[in-house]
Amino acid sequence: MKRYGKRWVVAAVLGTVAAAAGVAPGWAAGPAGSFWVLLRDRGGVEATGTGFYRAARAGAEKSQESLRELLSSRRAEFETYWIADTIRVTGDAALKRELAARDDVKAIVPDDPVTLPAPVAGDVRAAVDAVEWNIDRIGAPRVWSERDDRGDGIVVANIDTGVQFDHPALAGNYRGRQADGSYQHDYHWYDPSHTCPGAEPCDTTGHGTHTMGTMAGSGGIGVAPGATWIAAKGCETNSCSVAALLAAGQWIVAPTDLDGRNPRPDLAPDIVNNSWGGAAGFDPWYADVVSAWTAAGIFPAFANGNAGPACETAGSPGSYTAAYASGAFDVNDAIAGFSSRGSGQDHTIKPDIAAPGVDVRSSVPGGGYAVYSGTSMASPHTAATVALIWSAAPGLRRDIAATREILDETAIDTGDTTCGGTAGDNNVFGQGRLDAHAAVDLAVSPAGSLAGTVTGDAAPVAGATVSLGGRSVSSGTGGEYRFGQVVAGNHRLRVTAFGYDAWERDVRITDGGAVTLDAALTTSMSAVIEGTIGSGGTPVAGATVALGGTPVSVTTDSAGRYRFAAPIGDYLLTVTPAGGCVLPDSRQLTVSGDATVDITLDAARDRFGHTCGAASEDYRPGAERLDLIGDDGTAEVSLPFAVPFYGVTHDRAWVSTNGVIGFGTALAAYQNGALPSSAAPNDALYPFWDDLVVDDAGGIFTRSDADAFVVEWRNARFYGEDGSGRISVSAILHRDGTITYRYRGLSGVRATGVSATIGIEDAAGGDALAHAVNAAAVTGNGGVTFRPPVNRIAATFRVTAETVWGQNVFVVGDVPELGGWDPGRAVPLSAATYPVWSGDVSLPPNTAIEFKYLRKAEDGSVTWENGPNRTTTTPPSGTYVTHDEFR
Repeated sequence: MKRYGKRWVVAAVLGTVAAAAGVAPGWAAGPAGSFWVLLRDRGGVEATGTGFYRAARAGAEKSQESLRELLSSRRAEFETYWIADTIRVTGDAALKRELAARDDVKAIVPDDPVTLPAPVAGDVRAAVDAVEWNIDRIGAPRVWSERDDRGDGIVVANIDTGVQFDHPALAGNYRGRQADGSYQHDYHWYDPSHTCPGAEPCDTTGHGTHTMGTMAGSGGIGVAPGATWIAAKGCETNSCSVAALLAAGQWIVAPTDLDGRNPRPDLAPDIVNNSWGGAAGFDPWYADVVSAWTAAGIFPAFANGNAGPACETAGSPGSYTAAYASGAFDVNDAIAGFSSRGSGQDHTIKPDIAAPGVDVRSSVPGGGYAVYSGTSMASPHTAATVALIWSAAPGLRRDIAATREILDETAIDTGDTTCGGTAGDNNVFGQGRLDAHAAVDLAVSPAGSLAGTVTGDAAPVAGATVSLGGRSVSSGTGGEYRFGQVVAGNHRLRVTAFGYDAWERDVRITDGGAVTLDAALTTSMSAVIEGTIGSGGTPVAGATVALGGTPVSVTTDSAGRYRFAAPIGDYLLTVTPAGGCVLPDSRQLTVSGDATVDITLDAARDRFGHTCGAASEDYRPGAERLDLIGDDGTAEVSLPFAVPFYGVTHDRAWVSTNGVIGFGTALAAYQNGALPSSAAPNDALYPFWDDLVVDDAGGIFTRSDADAFVVEWRNARFYGEDGSGRISVSAILHRDGTITYRYRGLSGVRATGVSATIGIEDAAGGDALAHAVNAAAVTGNGGVTFRPPVNRIAATFRVTAETVWGQNVFVVGDVPELGGWDPGRAVPLSAATYPVWSGDVSLPPNTAIEFKYLRKAEDGSVTWENGPNRTTTTPPSGTYVTHDEFR
């Protein structure tokens, strides 16, 4: 779930909000301030090209008319935007509430800026025949020499921090430069925030000048040095106000004079590069702008983000399906560690393509040059390649769908499926590495188009895979498909869809021809698969049972039963439980007839030996109110008995307003995360770790008896919400180490746990048992119980070992708890008492084990300690502690 307000430095402006009108996270009652009012969807604008501007403005004026009249009657200060059908309003909390209650208002969100990713300084790389390595790598010089194509006749733009218009590498092809060498900036430069000191373009950070140099710079730094450029300053400094980005987005469709008047849609650029973005995930706040550009035939190039190497880090707007996003690779053709990975909107592949983005040398203000790294540096390569394509093949100009196909088809496949996808289309490289030379070659080759409709049983089939050679598209909601640019010749068309037999036909494409070929699919033979999912003799309810690569996905009922139909064939059957108390399972399934498939899931346990399951006791309310209220607060409490936790007993704890009980330190962290993690907090219970606020309508209460200590968060609300979303949580701690979390009083989507962490974690952050992380695993009157291991030894491995920067120490051995000699599963040790490294693990009693210590470097290399394996036998009860040296 998207996190708002203080949670993100890059704000979720106009972000993911509830469908029902309401005041979105990030504001509180108080004095007048600026906020954004999003109107209900007005429907698509059917006009394209320059006609889009007039149609979109007319649509916005009609849909905003009533709201404008209200704001005027309230004497409120407001500014309208037609491109996203949204209004920026300055008013107090009373006005916000009044606006939120209107039927035509979708949501109200805060006016927070988007932070521009700071470029990382890089190393100078050797030029290749007087051009930068990155320009040579994508084959741009071959396009110049073989096609005499440098992007001439095409206008590129960027929304960025500005551009030094008279930089030696950029002055010659700035559209505002007149024949006599003077400059006219109307319609060629836009500074909506009036950040620059005068009417001339400026660049306050150097970011925009650098990205423009990669697109259109001379002297070997630019991909399309013959293209003309214009620019809009959507980022005042290293951050970009929403108002400036929206105004810049409008200006791209219809450039204006310096005062923002007298729009000229006929002077819109062909391509716009956007080397900026927000937090990871899908946030639709700029979606209307991108849709407006594509409707007007303006190619939308975006950076994919610099939040890698983790998966699911693609940032908006680059994550939009309509945006064409670039990841970054280096001089060795390896993906950059910082390059964000997909997936994108609706689980589409992101990035779309990868381009050079490490150690890229380009222009900076002052007439000089600098080497930067980032997906900000990659996206301009893609944008300028489109300029080369459209200059070489004018018939493709503003045909965005066909241009995307060309970029996709000619990208150099680079297989990396670590974040999903295939070797030819994955969430690391997208379609592959950008190849400008191959793209232009395909664009000018004799070609035609192929289109048709996919049906099954006389009804349209959506989502069918339509393949032509190595290319594929999905059929639309009406079964339609289209290949806009197909090289003339003979081809084989293949259509596959779940539930239907594959369909194939030969097709001949002629130069300039438009072939229509419909595919009528035949329903496949199918069978019914049913069964029960259980664990330890108990049914597992709410588990997702799915067939990989198909739309089949069902949920088990309260008795653990599932049932689905599938075509005859071989599949990967996966079972994903709703919570983390049992482990997921996957297995090959051959469907040849009706069958019953029962599956027993293994219980989840951490290294120490904790297990969990459905709550074994009722909700217990607290009795004594803690002096703890508000946001991000903590209070220390004394425990009535020693509470055992990961082999250590505790007699005090710190209770946080954010649903955490910490044993190690007072820390009110509001941003939840995955478990385990070395990042704070650690040594903690996480009954419901989310950004909670304790207000006058609730409180935090405790209760104790001879065997139990209770902490209750009663009617806590979620930060950034108006109070409609609330939850009550009871955490029950027992003398024997058993811990139960129970829930009630749930209201709002976030109360289901979609933005919370629920679990337990040790002091080092190396061992944990997570019941749920950002998953809807919480139900009213539901809960979970964590149980300590039975007949286990609490072992502590302590070893004195010196390391260099970037190294960490682990222990690995011949039992599963120590990784089974697999260094990838070795137990991490904490350096909190360096040079003594230590870590806790639960081991079986009275058992002979062998083990060794090892060092791991940042690059993943492993250094084992010398000599024979260490050996020991764990005691029949109690604890086991080592005091070793690793030299």
